[in-house]
Amino acid sequence: MTRAPDAAPPRIAVLADDLIWATRLADGVRRAGGEAVPVRSAEGLGGALGSVGGCIVDLTARAYDPLACLGSATAAGVAAIAVGQHDDAETRRAARTAGATRVYSYRALFEQGDRELGAWVDSLASGAVGTAGVAGAAGKEERA
Repeated sequence: MTRAPDAAPPRIAVLADDLIWATRLADGVRRAGGEAVPVRSAEGLGGALGSVGGCIVDLTARAYDPLACLGSATAAGVAAIAVGQHDDAETRRAARTAGATRVYSYRALFEQGDRELGAWVDSLASGAVGTAGVAGAAGKEERA
């Protein structure tokens, strides 16, 4: 990790209304060296955007519009990634259009999450990522 030892870890909003995925995503952020800020609604995300450096949005939601939330994060200048069903390529493509710099299937994030989230959190901590994504990796959609 490139951040100074005394620097605060990057704060990452984790928007998921499914308790299992909310817990998995927040735990992944913590393992990656970030500070997870769990939120469960669009309003909660809106309140968190001023104090976070990134956000993860679960695309399979009933309590909020995930694409609108990705748009809100992008408009606020907060780097966003998304995770969703492996067989819903249309929603994953729409998430890229809405502002997600990376979109993972649940399986890909489950299998590669520590490495992928670690690199993303490190990039946030070093300032090498913004709404355009990790330097050199923007535009990449993960598949499983």
